[in-house]
Order: sequence, then structure tokens, then C-alpha cells
Amino acid sequence: MTKKWPRRMGLRARWRRDKVLLLLGLPGIGIVLLFHYLPLLGNAIAFQDYQPFLGFTRSPWVGLDNFRVVTSGDPAFVAALLNTLIITLIQVLFVFPVPIVLALLLNSMLGERVKRLAQSILYLPHFLSWVIVVALFQQMLGSTGMVNTHLRSIGLGTFSIIGVPELFKILITSQVIWKDTGWGTIIFLAALSRVDPLLYEAAAIDGASALRRMWHVTLPAIRGVIVLLLILRLGDALTVGFEQIILQQAAVGVPASDVLDTYVYNNGILGGNWGQAAAVGLVKGVIGVALVLGANRLAHVFGERGVYSK
Repeated sequence: MTKKWPRRMGLRARWRRDKVLLLLGLPGIGIVLLFHYLPLLGNAIAFQDYQPFLGFTRSPWVGLDNFRVVTSGDPAFVAALLNTLIITLIQVLFVFPVPIVLALLLNSMLGERVKRLAQSILYLPHFLSWVIVVALFQQMLGSTGMVNTHLRSIGLGTFSIIGVPELFKILITSQVIWKDTGWGTIIFLAALSRVDPLLYEAAAIDGASALRRMWHVTLPAIRGVIVLLLILRLGDALTVGFEQIILQQAAVGVPASDVLDTYVYNNGILGGNWGQAAAVGLVKGVIGVALVLGANRLAHVFGERGVYSK
């Protein structure tokens, strides 16, 4: 007897079934198209000698001339690229693991009320704008800030962190950790909540210590989430916080703080080199896509699903 496969539902039938959900999703789809996909057409100015008063249609086409700033070793571009890569490496090594550690600590708390209170306190900085965060750090760690004022009052020497070019990368990394670590724990806590408690009980019966239970039960259970978020982080690796850096650039100078995003702003918006700035932004986007595809392929090699399956 031949097996009968279920009849495939037609487009009209699927529309009648899902039309409410599709209509509810239209505003979100419209926002994504309007603010994420439609602006991609603006990348055309990377191939033009773009002048705002001429517009897209009348600005002359120059081919790949604008990309020479990437290939010719322009000192300002090279400095911005190196700063971006260094900050990216620091944040991947020191910022990305912090939410995982914090989620493990919160998950180990016995009191549910204490855990919720700690989560609420840790989530709060995420909702502050970078303007407020930078101002808070300046009021705390500036030369006339709260910490140095207290040190002077008790006769001790002061120290300088704000406005010191050599400490700028450490400063912005600490700001990111303080602001976004609590919020970053949400996904990891959700993944930890799905771990079967029987696995912990079985490991404890076998004599596993708390550290070994974490290493052999907890971390393998959330490994897929860690790999997924790491891949997504690599795709956004060359974007290291435009607003945060531009607010503090005047204090430390452009050489120490210029990254690709601020380079695009300083040379495109302020300097009027629209085509070159667009070319740098386009190259940055292509590199981000390549990093996602490469990291996803590597995840498949190690048996993880990644962003998408094979």
C-alpha cells in the first residue's frame, strides 16, 4: 500500500489561515524595510563623487576611486582601523564573558527574592543613555570628581583616568561592562532556566562538586546560546560604540579614540568626503557579513547549529 502524503496547502488557504498574524506583522515589516533595507540604496554614493546639492542622480560616478582610502594606507584610516580592531578584541575577550559569569552567579542564588532584586539593580544601567553614563563616569573619576575630591580631603594623592589617551580603551571597556552586563544576562538566564534539575541531582549523587556540576552540566547546556551570541557579536564586531566614543573624543584626542564609525562621521558629515566615508562604511559591512559566515561555518565544524543550519 503506497503511503499518501498530506496535501500541500495552497497560498490562498494559508492566507485565510494566517491573515491575522500577517496583518499584525505588517507594521514591524514596514519599519524594518524603511529603516534597515531602504537606506542600503544610499551605498551608491560610495561609487560617486557625491555632492548633497546635486543628489544621487546628478553626482558624477567615479567607480572605485573612493575605495583608495582603504587600499592606499591612509594614516587616519589605518589608525581608526587599528583602534577598532584593538577595542573589538578587548571587548570580545573581556566584555562578552562577563554576562555569562554574572548569569551563573545569579542562577546559583538560593533566594528567589534576592535574585529578582539583584537582577532589577543590574538591569537598570542599560536604560541610561550614553550621555548620562559618560557624565556619571566623569563625575566619579574625573580630576575634580567625587573620588579625587575625597582623596584630597583625606590628604592622599589623586589619579587621572578621564582624559588620559593611554587609558581610554580601558575606560570605555569598563563603561560597557557597567552599562550592558546586567541586560546581557537575560538570554543566558533564560537558557539556564531550561536545564533539567535532575542532571544536577545525578551529578551530585555521583560526587561532583559545585564547580564540576557547572563545568559538565551548566556550561554544555548553554553552549549553543553562547556560540550563537558570539557569532552575532562578531558580525557587529567593527561597531564599537559611536555615541560612547564621540562624546569622549574631545577629551583624549582623535588619534587615541578614532574608530571606523567616528572616522566616517568626521570625514563624511563634518569633512564633506561623503563618497569616501560611504566606501569605508560599505567595507565595514562586508567584513561583518564575512565574519558571521566564517564563524557560522566554524560552529558547524564543532557540531553547533550557529545562526542557521547547513
